[in-house]
Amino acid sequence: MKIAIIGYGKMGKMIEETAVEKGYTTGLIIDVDNLEDLTIQNLMGHDVAIEFTAPDAAYKNILTCFDANIPVVSGTTGWLEKFDQVKERCLKENQALVYASNFSIGVNIMFALNHHLARIMNNYPGYNPRLEEIHHTRKLDAPSGTAITLATILLEEIPRFEKWKLTDQPDGKTIPVKAVRADNIPGIHEVIYESDFDTLSIRHSAKSRKGFAIGALLAAEFIKEKKGLFSMNDILGLT
Repeated sequence: MKIAIIGYGKMGKMIEETAVEKGYTTGLIIDVDNLEDLTIQNLMGHDVAIEFTAPDAAYKNILTCFDANIPVVSGTTGWLEKFDQVKERCLKENQALVYASNFSIGVNIMFALNHHLARIMNNYPGYNPRLEEIHHTRKLDAPSGTAITLATILLEEIPRFEKWKLTDQPDGKTIPVKAVRADNIPGIHEVIYESDFDTLSIRHSAKSRKGFAIGALLAAEFIKEKKGLFSMNDILGLT
């Protein structure tokens, strides 16, 4: 498999390192100093592109891959106001995209557990949910896309709450989400249920970026000869 890497920060470098370990080749590598090299011509001949960039760049990057008819794996968060446009073009033009707010296998299992636990906790209104996430100081969006996904699941399963909010002050209709930025932390996410008598939580703590890289490459293997819009649920059989 020949991979184009779009975004060559710490995540992009880990994807390249892990791809080499798996026997794959990396052709095109796009970083901030060679953005002009992201062209249809340069993308041609690759089996898949893996895109981890910035919120203001992801939309254009994905569409450029569509222009070249190259399947895309995207893990950039913070741009989802344009997701419906990407989805429409993907399906209309028979393109291929895997999007996930988090490619960690463990985090996606946590998403499934979050659904199940929230359904149970909906029957116990004495427990109020909140979320906490901690990331490295270079992460641009807050809360993280993963935290937003977790909060959205809670809203789906516990209808007495109307919204989530970036705050550490709970109220009766809002799920509070606390975001912390600290050095050298790949990512910690915790869903917490608090009652007057006890605390129940599910937590995922990343040890390194390699888990995300493995998941992104698993997505690349899955999508390289497919068409359509997919999530990690499809790849891991969690649907």
